[in-house]
Amino acid sequence: MSEFWVKVDKTLRHHAQAGRRVLRGVIWDLLRPAASRPVIILGCSRAGTTLVYKTFSESLELGSLQRETHDFWMALHHPRARNWDTHALDARHASPADRDYVTRYFYAWTGRSRWVDKNNQNGLCVPYLHALFPDAHFVYVKRSPGDNVNSLIEGWGKPEEFATWSAELPEQVAIDGGRYTRWCFFLAEGWRAYSRASIEEVCAFQYVAINQAILEARALLSPNQWSEVFYEDLVRDPVNEFRRLFSEAELSFTPALEKHCARVLDTPYNAFSAIRLDKWKDGCNRARIERILPMVEPVARRMGYEP
Repeated sequence: MSEFWVKVDKTLRHHAQAGRRVLRGVIWDLLRPAASRPVIILGCSRAGTTLVYKTFSESLELGSLQRETHDFWMALHHPRARNWDTHALDARHASPADRDYVTRYFYAWTGRSRWVDKNNQNGLCVPYLHALFPDAHFVYVKRSPGDNVNSLIEGWGKPEEFATWSAELPEQVAIDGGRYTRWCFFLAEGWRAYSRASIEEVCAFQYVAINQAILEARALLSPNQWSEVFYEDLVRDPVNEFRRLFSEAELSFTPALEKHCARVLDTPYNAFSAIRLDKWKDGCNRARIERILPMVEPVARRMGYEP
C-alpha cells in the first residue's frame, strides 16, 4: 500500500473511532448505564503496574483505554486546587457529577460499563475511587524496595516522560544539588521537604508515601474487592499469578489470556532494562539505595518484605 493510501486509511479509522465515541456518548446520555465493578490497578510508580494493567486490558470482558489517565483525573481535581500539596483525594472529593462524568467517559471510549484503569496517582486516591465506585475491584502491585527505588531513580532521569504534569508547579525543585529540576511521578503530602534532598531520599519518600496510603485504604474495602500481588511472583510465575488475579476479579482466564501471560515478560512494558530481580544490587545506585533502606523498612515489612 502506498504512503498516500496508508494516510487515507489512518484518517478514515480516526474519524470512524471519533464517530463511535460520539454515538456512545449519546447512548449513555439516553440510557445512563452505570459502571459495573471497574478494575483499578494500584501501586507505586515503577512497581510493575503497567504490566498488570496491560494484561488485564487483554480481557474481552473489560474495556480499556490502553493508556494512563493521569491527565483525565487531574482535570477533574487539579492539585493546584489543593495548593499543590498532593495528588491525594478522599471520599469528600467524590460527587455524583464526578461519577457520571467518569462513567460516561469510559463508556464513550470503550463501549463497556466494566473497564480497567491505571495511573500513577491511583494509590493516593483509593478512598475517592471507592466512594465513586463502591463495587470496584482493586489490584495492588507490590515491588521490593531496592528494585522499586532503583527504578524510580532511573525514572527521575526522564522528566519528558514522568514530569509532563508538573510544568506549572510553583515551587523550585533542585534535587541532588540541582541535577533534577522537575518533580516526577506524583505529589504526596510533605513533598516540599524533599525539594532539595538527594534523589534516593526523594524516591524513598515516594515509595513509603504511596504504599502506606494503599495499605491504610485497604481497610475500607471488603476482602473480595481487593487483590495483592508481589511483582517478584509475577516474574517467577506469570501464568498462575494472573490466573489467580483474574479469578479474584471474577474474570475469565481464557486460553488466549494464558498464552499471553506465558510470554508476557518477553516484551517488557516501559522497562528500562531486561526484567530480572534484585537488579539494584549490581547497579550504579546500590550505595544510594543501601543508605535509604532503613527509611523504607517499616512499610516494606507491612507489604510483606523482610529486610
